[in-house]
Amino acid sequence: MLGISLSAFLAGSRDFAVVFEPGPRRALQGLFWAGGKLVLSILDELRPSFEICTPSAAGWHRETLPGLPKIGVVDIWPLDRHPSESNGDLLANVQDPLTPPSLLLIARGVASPTVLKQAPKTFTADGLVVTQHEAISIDGERIPYVQTGPAGETGDAPVYMSAYGGFAHAVKPYYNPSLGKLWLERGGTIVQANLRGGGEFGTRWHDAGRLAGKKLSHDDFAAVAADLVRRGVTQPKRIAAQGGSNGGILITKMLVRYPERFGALFCTIPLIDMRRYTKLLAGASWIAEYGDPDEPEEWEWLKTYSAYHNVKAGQSYPQIPIATTRRDDRVHPGHARKMAAKLQAMGYEAWFYEPEAGGHGYGKDNKERAGFEVIGFRFLKDRIGWKDGEV
Repeated sequence: MLGISLSAFLAGSRDFAVVFEPGPRRALQGLFWAGGKLVLSILDELRPSFEICTPSAAGWHRETLPGLPKIGVVDIWPLDRHPSESNGDLLANVQDPLTPPSLLLIARGVASPTVLKQAPKTFTADGLVVTQHEAISIDGERIPYVQTGPAGETGDAPVYMSAYGGFAHAVKPYYNPSLGKLWLERGGTIVQANLRGGGEFGTRWHDAGRLAGKKLSHDDFAAVAADLVRRGVTQPKRIAAQGGSNGGILITKMLVRYPERFGALFCTIPLIDMRRYTKLLAGASWIAEYGDPDEPEEWEWLKTYSAYHNVKAGQSYPQIPIATTRRDDRVHPGHARKMAAKLQAMGYEAWFYEPEAGGHGYGKDNKERAGFEVIGFRFLKDRIGWKDGEV
Protein backbone atom coordinates (compact mmCIF):
# COMPACT_ATOMS: atom_id res chain seq x y z
CA MET A 1 0.00 0.00 0.00
CA LEU A 2 1.36 3.38 -1.02
CA GLY A 3 0.65 6.82 0.42
CA ILE A 4 1.15 10.42 -0.64
CA SER A 5 -0.37 13.72 0.54
CA LEU A 6 -3.18 15.00 -1.66
CA SER A 7 -1.57 18.44 -2.02
CA ALA A 8 1.71 16.90 -3.20
CA PHE A 9 -0.10 14.65 -5.65
CA LEU A 10 -2.09 17.57 -7.12
CA ALA A 11 1.16 19.51 -7.44
CA GLY A 12 2.53 16.77 -9.66
CA SER A 13 4.60 14.72 -7.20
CA ARG A 14 4.58 10.95 -7.56
CA ASP A 15 6.93 10.30 -4.67
CA PHE A 16 4.81 7.66 -2.94
CA ALA A 17 5.85 6.20 0.40
CA VAL A 18 5.40 2.50 1.15
CA VAL A 19 2.92 2.35 4.01
CA PHE A 20 2.48 -1.42 4.04
CA GLU A 21 4.27 -4.23 2.23
CA PRO A 22 2.95 -7.79 2.55
CA GLY A 23 5.17 -10.75 3.37
CA PRO A 24 4.80 -14.47 2.68
CA ARG A 25 2.84 -14.89 5.93
CA ARG A 26 1.79 -11.31 6.60
CA ALA A 27 -1.27 -9.79 4.91
CA LEU A 28 -3.33 -6.62 5.09
CA GLN A 29 -6.95 -7.27 6.10
CA GLY A 30 -8.35 -3.74 6.06
CA LEU A 31 -7.77 -0.05 6.85
CA PHE A 32 -9.56 3.11 7.94
CA TRP A 33 -8.87 6.69 9.10
CA ALA A 34 -9.48 7.92 12.66
CA GLY A 35 -8.35 11.20 14.19
CA GLY A 36 -6.04 11.94 11.26
CA LYS A 37 -4.30 8.57 11.63
CA LEU A 38 -4.42 5.54 9.37
CA VAL A 39 -5.26 2.26 11.13
CA LEU A 40 -4.05 -0.91 9.42
CA SER A 41 -5.53 -4.32 10.26
CA ILE A 42 -2.91 -7.02 9.68
CA LEU A 43 -2.68 -10.78 10.06
CA ASP A 44 0.92 -11.68 10.86
CA GLU A 45 1.44 -15.46 11.19
CA LEU A 46 -2.31 -15.53 11.92
CA ARG A 47 -1.87 -13.14 14.84
CA PRO A 48 -4.07 -10.00 14.69
CA SER A 49 -2.01 -6.82 14.68
CA PHE A 50 -3.03 -3.18 14.30
CA GLU A 51 -0.62 -0.46 13.25
CA ILE A 52 -1.38 3.23 13.73
CA CYS A 53 0.30 5.24 10.96
CA THR A 54 0.55 9.02 11.31
CA PRO A 55 1.50 11.02 8.20
CA SER A 56 3.73 14.09 8.41
CA ALA A 57 6.10 16.09 6.26
CA ALA A 58 8.94 13.93 7.57
CA GLY A 59 7.22 10.65 6.63
CA TRP A 60 5.02 8.12 8.39
CA HIS A 61 5.29 7.46 12.14
CA ARG A 62 4.17 3.97 13.21
CA GLU A 63 3.04 2.43 16.46
CA THR A 64 1.31 -0.84 17.31
CA LEU A 65 -1.86 -0.99 19.39
CA PRO A 66 -1.06 -2.70 22.73
CA GLY A 67 -3.20 -4.91 24.95
CA LEU A 68 -4.72 -7.13 22.24
CA PRO A 69 -4.63 -10.97 22.19
CA LYS A 70 -2.06 -12.85 20.13
CA ILE A 71 -4.45 -15.70 19.30
CA GLY A 72 -8.04 -14.77 18.56
CA VAL A 73 -10.19 -12.45 16.48
CA VAL A 74 -9.98 -8.67 16.78
CA ASP A 75 -12.14 -6.21 14.84
CA ILE A 76 -11.52 -2.47 15.33
CA TRP A 77 -13.40 0.61 14.08
CA PRO A 78 -13.61 4.34 14.93
CA LEU A 79 -15.73 5.40 17.91
CA ASP A 80 -17.02 8.42 15.98
CA ARG A 81 -19.14 7.92 12.90
CA HIS A 82 -17.52 10.62 10.75
CA PRO A 83 -13.72 10.98 10.40
CA SER A 84 -13.95 14.76 10.85
CA GLU A 85 -15.43 14.24 14.33
CA SER A 86 -12.92 11.63 15.46
CA ASN A 87 -10.30 12.31 18.14
CA GLY A 88 -8.70 8.91 17.52
CA ASP A 89 -10.71 6.84 20.04
CA LEU A 90 -11.46 3.34 18.81
CA LEU A 91 -13.83 0.48 19.58
CA ALA A 92 -12.81 -3.17 19.37
CA ASN A 93 -14.61 -6.51 19.34
CA VAL A 94 -12.30 -9.17 20.76
CA GLN A 95 -12.86 -12.90 21.13
CA ASP A 96 -11.15 -16.30 21.00
CA PRO A 97 -12.34 -19.93 21.24
CA LEU A 98 -12.59 -19.69 25.05
CA THR A 99 -13.58 -16.02 25.49
CA PRO A 100 -16.95 -14.66 24.29
CA PRO A 101 -17.00 -11.41 22.34
CA SER A 102 -16.00 -8.36 24.37
CA LEU A 103 -16.52 -4.72 23.40
CA LEU A 104 -13.45 -2.61 24.27
CA LEU A 105 -12.78 1.12 24.24
CA ILE A 106 -9.28 2.02 23.08
CA ALA A 107 -9.00 5.65 24.15
CA ARG A 108 -6.32 7.84 22.60
CA GLY A 109 -3.36 8.23 24.95
CA VAL A 110 -4.51 5.44 27.31
CA ALA A 111 -2.18 2.43 27.55
CA SER A 112 -4.76 -0.32 28.15
CA PRO A 113 -8.19 -0.92 26.56
CA THR A 114 -11.30 -0.64 28.75
CA VAL A 115 -13.87 -3.45 28.68
CA LEU A 116 -17.31 -1.92 28.08
CA LYS A 117 -19.36 -5.09 27.77
CA GLN A 118 -18.90 -8.84 27.31
CA ALA A 119 -21.30 -11.41 25.88
CA PRO A 120 -22.43 -14.18 28.26
CA LYS A 121 -20.27 -17.27 28.59
CA THR A 122 -22.16 -20.25 27.20
CA PHE A 123 -19.84 -23.01 28.39
CA THR A 124 -17.29 -23.69 31.11
CA ALA A 125 -13.72 -23.18 29.92
CA ASP A 126 -11.89 -24.13 33.13
CA GLY A 127 -8.63 -25.96 32.43
CA LEU A 128 -8.76 -25.33 28.68
CA VAL A 129 -6.07 -23.58 26.64
CA VAL A 130 -5.71 -22.17 23.12
CA THR A 131 -2.44 -22.88 21.30
CA GLN A 132 -1.13 -22.42 17.75
CA HIS A 133 0.87 -25.06 15.87
CA GLU A 134 2.13 -25.93 12.39
CA ALA A 135 2.02 -29.08 10.29
CA ILE A 136 4.24 -29.76 7.29
CA SER A 137 2.23 -30.51 4.16
CA ILE A 138 3.09 -32.90 1.37
CA ASP A 139 5.23 -30.31 -0.48
CA GLY A 140 6.96 -28.90 2.59
CA GLU A 141 4.66 -25.88 3.14
CA ARG A 142 3.99 -24.94 6.78
CA ILE A 143 0.27 -25.19 7.58
CA PRO A 144 -0.87 -23.36 10.73
CA TYR A 145 -3.68 -24.56 12.95
CA VAL A 146 -5.26 -23.49 16.23
CA GLN A 147 -5.91 -26.12 18.89
CA THR A 148 -8.28 -25.62 21.82
CA GLY A 149 -8.77 -28.11 24.62
CA PRO A 150 -7.32 -29.50 27.85
CA ALA A 151 -3.68 -28.71 28.57
CA GLY A 152 -1.22 -31.55 27.99
CA GLU A 153 -1.21 -34.38 25.48
CA THR A 154 -2.95 -37.67 26.31
CA GLY A 155 -2.48 -39.48 23.01
CA ASP A 156 -6.18 -40.31 22.94
CA ALA A 157 -8.03 -36.97 22.85
CA PRO A 158 -11.40 -36.88 21.07
CA VAL A 159 -10.68 -34.30 18.36
CA TYR A 160 -13.07 -32.29 16.21
CA MET A 161 -11.36 -30.85 13.10
CA SER A 162 -12.67 -28.27 10.66
CA ALA A 163 -11.36 -26.09 7.83
CA TYR A 164 -12.43 -24.35 4.63
CA GLY A 165 -9.52 -23.53 2.31
CA GLY A 166 -11.16 -21.57 -0.49
CA PHE A 167 -12.24 -18.28 -2.05
CA ALA A 168 -9.59 -16.28 -0.14
CA HIS A 169 -11.67 -16.67 3.04
CA ALA A 170 -9.53 -16.32 6.17
CA VAL A 171 -10.63 -18.80 8.85
CA LYS A 172 -10.27 -17.23 12.31
CA PRO A 173 -10.58 -18.68 15.84
CA TYR A 174 -14.00 -17.36 16.89
CA TYR A 175 -15.93 -18.20 20.04
CA ASN A 176 -18.31 -21.03 19.09
CA PRO A 177 -21.04 -21.70 21.69
CA SER A 178 -22.14 -25.00 20.11
CA LEU A 179 -18.66 -26.49 19.90
CA GLY A 180 -17.88 -25.17 23.35
CA LYS A 181 -20.93 -26.73 24.98
CA LEU A 182 -21.07 -30.01 23.06
CA TRP A 183 -17.35 -30.71 22.64
CA LEU A 184 -14.98 -28.60 24.74
CA GLU A 185 -16.94 -28.53 27.99
CA ARG A 186 -17.10 -32.33 27.92
CA GLY A 187 -13.35 -32.75 27.66
CA GLY A 188 -12.82 -32.75 23.91
CA THR A 189 -10.34 -30.89 21.73
CA ILE A 190 -11.12 -28.79 18.67
CA VAL A 191 -8.72 -27.98 15.84
CA GLN A 192 -9.17 -25.31 13.18
CA ALA A 193 -6.80 -25.62 10.23
CA ASN A 194 -5.76 -22.76 7.94
CA LEU A 195 -5.40 -24.32 4.52
CA ARG A 196 -4.06 -22.90 1.30
CA GLY A 197 -6.89 -21.42 -0.75
CA GLY A 198 -7.89 -19.19 2.15
CA GLY A 199 -6.99 -15.56 2.65
CA GLU A 200 -4.90 -15.83 5.81
CA PHE A 201 -1.66 -14.85 4.07
CA GLY A 202 -2.96 -12.83 1.15
CA THR A 203 -3.08 -13.51 -2.57
CA ARG A 204 -0.16 -15.96 -2.61
CA TRP A 205 -1.90 -18.23 -0.10
CA HIS A 206 -5.18 -18.14 -2.01
CA ASP A 207 -3.60 -18.78 -5.40
CA ALA A 208 -1.62 -21.74 -4.04
CA GLY A 209 -4.87 -23.51 -3.14
CA ARG A 210 -7.10 -22.90 -6.14
CA LEU A 211 -7.43 -24.45 -9.61
CA ALA A 212 -4.84 -27.23 -9.90
CA GLY A 213 -3.56 -26.31 -6.44
CA LYS A 214 -6.86 -27.18 -4.75
CA LYS A 215 -5.58 -30.70 -4.12
CA LEU A 216 -2.76 -29.15 -2.05
CA SER A 217 -5.39 -27.54 0.17
CA HIS A 218 -6.76 -31.01 0.85
CA ASP A 219 -3.27 -32.40 1.47
CA ASP A 220 -2.83 -29.61 4.03
CA PHE A 221 -5.82 -30.82 6.03
CA ALA A 222 -4.56 -34.40 6.01
CA ALA A 223 -1.16 -33.13 7.16
CA VAL A 224 -2.73 -31.43 10.18
CA ALA A 225 -4.49 -34.68 11.13
CA ALA A 226 -1.18 -36.52 10.91
CA ASP A 227 0.56 -33.83 12.97
CA LEU A 228 -1.93 -34.27 15.81
CA VAL A 229 -0.91 -37.92 15.98
CA ARG A 230 2.80 -37.08 15.69
CA ARG A 231 2.55 -34.61 18.58
CA GLY A 232 0.85 -37.17 20.79
CA VAL A 233 -2.49 -35.37 20.96
CA THR A 234 -4.60 -38.27 19.69
CA GLN A 235 -4.80 -41.21 17.29
CA PRO A 236 -6.52 -41.41 13.90
CA LYS A 237 -9.59 -43.32 15.09
CA ARG A 238 -10.31 -40.50 17.56
CA ILE A 239 -10.34 -37.71 14.96
CA ALA A 240 -13.71 -36.47 13.70
CA ALA A 241 -13.81 -33.92 10.89
CA GLN A 242 -16.57 -31.73 9.46
CA GLY A 243 -16.74 -29.38 6.49
CA GLY A 244 -19.46 -27.68 4.48
CA SER A 245 -19.92 -26.09 1.06
CA ASN A 246 -16.38 -25.77 -0.36
CA GLY A 247 -15.42 -27.75 2.74
CA GLY A 248 -17.66 -30.55 1.45
CA ILE A 249 -15.14 -31.19 -1.32
CA LEU A 250 -12.50 -31.34 1.41
CA ILE A 251 -14.34 -33.88 3.58
CA THR A 252 -15.21 -36.20 0.71
CA LYS A 253 -11.58 -35.99 -0.48
CA MET A 254 -10.52 -37.14 3.00
CA LEU A 255 -12.96 -40.03 2.62
CA VAL A 256 -11.47 -41.35 -0.61
CA ARG A 257 -7.83 -40.18 -0.35
CA TYR A 258 -6.93 -40.21 3.37
CA PRO A 259 -9.46 -42.52 5.05
CA GLU A 260 -6.86 -43.95 7.44
CA ARG A 261 -6.36 -40.57 9.15
CA PHE A 262 -9.92 -40.17 10.48
CA GLY A 263 -12.36 -42.03 12.66
CA ALA A 264 -15.47 -40.26 11.36
CA LEU A 265 -16.47 -37.57 8.86
CA PHE A 266 -19.48 -35.27 8.52
CA CYS A 267 -20.13 -33.61 5.14
CA THR A 268 -22.62 -30.73 5.02
CA ILE A 269 -24.28 -28.65 2.26
CA PRO A 270 -21.49 -29.96 0.05
CA LEU A 271 -20.04 -29.40 -3.37
CA ILE A 272 -18.88 -32.87 -4.55
CA ASP A 273 -19.43 -33.67 -8.24
CA MET A 274 -16.81 -31.55 -9.96
CA ARG A 275 -17.74 -32.82 -13.42
CA ARG A 276 -21.17 -31.18 -13.40
CA TYR A 277 -20.85 -28.44 -10.78
CA THR A 278 -20.88 -25.65 -13.40
CA LYS A 279 -24.31 -26.80 -14.62
CA LEU A 280 -25.97 -26.51 -11.21
CA LEU A 281 -27.24 -23.26 -9.66
CA ALA A 282 -24.35 -20.82 -8.98
CA GLY A 283 -21.66 -23.31 -10.01
CA ALA A 284 -20.50 -21.51 -13.15
CA SER A 285 -19.50 -18.49 -11.03
CA TRP A 286 -16.86 -20.60 -9.27
CA ILE A 287 -14.78 -21.49 -12.33
CA ALA A 288 -12.07 -19.04 -11.27
CA GLU A 289 -11.69 -21.02 -8.03
CA TYR A 290 -11.84 -24.59 -9.34
CA GLY A 291 -11.52 -24.58 -13.12
CA ASP A 292 -13.78 -25.51 -16.02
CA PRO A 293 -14.57 -29.25 -16.34
CA ASP A 294 -15.53 -28.73 -19.99
CA GLU A 295 -11.88 -27.90 -20.72
CA PRO A 296 -10.01 -31.25 -21.01
CA GLU A 297 -6.82 -29.88 -19.45
CA GLU A 298 -8.68 -28.48 -16.45
CA TRP A 299 -10.79 -31.60 -15.99
CA GLU A 300 -7.51 -33.47 -15.50
CA TRP A 301 -6.95 -31.70 -12.18
CA LEU A 302 -10.61 -31.38 -11.25
CA LYS A 303 -11.15 -35.13 -11.41
CA THR A 304 -8.36 -35.70 -8.87
CA TYR A 305 -10.51 -34.17 -6.12
CA SER A 306 -13.98 -35.03 -7.42
CA ALA A 307 -14.83 -37.66 -4.82
CA TYR A 308 -17.90 -38.75 -6.76
CA HIS A 309 -15.57 -39.99 -9.49
CA ASN A 310 -12.92 -41.43 -7.15
CA VAL A 311 -14.96 -43.46 -4.68
CA LYS A 312 -14.29 -47.21 -4.99
CA ALA A 313 -15.94 -50.32 -3.62
CA GLY A 314 -14.30 -52.49 -0.99
CA GLN A 315 -12.29 -49.75 0.75
CA SER A 316 -11.90 -49.06 4.49
CA TYR A 317 -13.69 -45.73 4.49
CA PRO A 318 -14.71 -44.03 7.75
CA GLN A 319 -18.46 -43.79 8.29
CA ILE A 320 -20.01 -40.58 6.99
CA PRO A 321 -23.36 -38.78 6.97
CA ILE A 322 -23.96 -36.35 4.12
CA ALA A 323 -26.40 -33.55 4.84
CA THR A 324 -27.93 -30.88 2.64
CA THR A 325 -31.12 -28.82 2.54
CA ARG A 326 -33.85 -29.21 -0.05
CA ARG A 327 -33.88 -25.49 -0.78
CA ASP A 328 -30.18 -24.80 -0.96
CA ASP A 329 -30.04 -22.06 -3.60
CA ARG A 330 -26.25 -21.95 -3.86
CA VAL A 331 -24.93 -25.53 -3.94
CA HIS A 332 -27.49 -27.87 -5.50
CA PRO A 333 -28.65 -30.64 -3.12
CA GLY A 334 -28.03 -33.06 -6.00
CA HIS A 335 -24.34 -33.14 -5.01
CA ALA A 336 -25.14 -34.68 -1.63
CA ARG A 337 -27.92 -36.92 -2.96
CA LYS A 338 -25.73 -38.47 -5.66
CA MET A 339 -22.77 -39.09 -3.37
CA ALA A 340 -24.86 -40.69 -0.64
CA ALA A 341 -26.66 -42.88 -3.19
CA LYS A 342 -23.39 -44.00 -4.78
CA LEU A 343 -21.83 -44.90 -1.43
CA GLN A 344 -24.91 -46.82 -0.37
CA ALA A 345 -25.04 -48.67 -3.71
CA MET A 346 -21.45 -49.77 -3.10
CA GLY A 347 -22.41 -51.19 0.28
CA TYR A 348 -21.00 -48.50 2.55
CA GLU A 349 -22.66 -47.21 5.71
CA ALA A 350 -23.43 -43.73 4.48
CA TRP A 351 -26.25 -41.67 5.94
CA PHE A 352 -28.25 -38.93 4.25
CA TYR A 353 -30.09 -36.02 5.87
CA GLU A 354 -32.12 -33.39 4.02
CA PRO A 355 -34.44 -31.03 5.91
CA GLU A 356 -36.94 -29.14 3.80
CA ALA A 357 -35.82 -25.58 4.57
CA GLY A 358 -32.64 -23.73 5.39
CA GLY A 359 -31.15 -22.52 2.12
CA HIS A 360 -27.36 -22.77 2.05
CA GLY A 361 -27.31 -23.37 5.79
CA TYR A 362 -28.50 -25.67 8.54
CA GLY A 363 -32.14 -24.75 9.04
CA LYS A 364 -34.65 -21.92 8.84
CA ASP A 365 -34.42 -20.94 12.53
CA ASN A 366 -32.31 -21.54 15.64
CA LYS A 367 -34.28 -24.62 16.65
CA GLU A 368 -33.64 -26.36 13.33
CA ARG A 369 -30.00 -25.29 13.30
CA ALA A 370 -29.52 -26.63 16.82
CA GLY A 371 -31.10 -29.94 15.83
CA PHE A 372 -28.84 -30.17 12.79
CA GLU A 373 -25.74 -29.61 14.91
CA VAL A 374 -26.77 -32.12 17.56
CA ILE A 375 -27.29 -34.79 14.90
CA GLY A 376 -23.79 -34.17 13.56
CA PHE A 377 -22.01 -34.04 16.90
CA ARG A 378 -23.85 -37.11 18.18
CA PHE A 379 -22.85 -39.11 15.12
CA LEU A 380 -19.20 -38.03 15.27
CA LYS A 381 -18.88 -38.73 18.99
CA ASP A 382 -20.43 -42.19 18.66
CA ARG A 383 -18.22 -43.18 15.73
CA ILE A 384 -14.95 -42.17 17.40
CA GLY A 385 -15.97 -44.05 20.54
CA TRP A 386 -16.44 -41.03 22.79
CA LYS A 387 -19.09 -41.58 25.42
CA ASP A 388 -20.78 -38.91 27.54
CA GLY A 389 -18.89 -38.38 30.76
CA GLU A 390 -15.56 -39.52 29.34
CA VAL A 391 -12.71 -37.09 29.93
